[in-house]
Amino acid sequence: MPSVVTRLRLVAALAVVVILAGCGALPFAPEDSKACATDFAAFERDALYFGRAIPAGGQVSDAQWAAFLDTVVTPVFPKGLTVLDAAGQWRGASGGVVREPSKLVVLLHPRSPEDDAAIADIIGTYKQRFGQEAVLQERQSVCVRF
Repeated sequence: MPSVVTRLRLVAALAVVVILAGCGALPFAPEDSKACATDFAAFERDALYFGRAIPAGGQVSDAQWAAFLDTVVTPVFPKGLTVLDAAGQWRGASGGVVREPSKLVVLLHPRSPEDDAAIADIIGTYKQRFGQEAVLQERQSVCVRF
């Protein structure tokens, strides 16, 4: 009988195959908005990864996170966003691996210089307010339908 680790690896590999198999059918728009299928609009999908461990000690509390979301993020993306709880891991400037609870914020929006600046401000504010080395930003061009 396979070990638990072997079974978990098989499940993870299967999940990746299933996800990648579906990618060919998704209405992505890599560079050109005309690549979106009918009834879909070209948008950017920005995923922002906010670590909650504070390098000087402690953690960004639920109340601090809610205040940041309410006063910094929501006012510039009032039409909506998604927040997910995550467990993050990365190598900090000190060379050590940091494992921390995290928040993943997903923003879907038309590409604009104003939104790019707003996202940069969100990241800068979080880094300054909570003494963070980094906030990871991932961007993809996608097609959406509401």
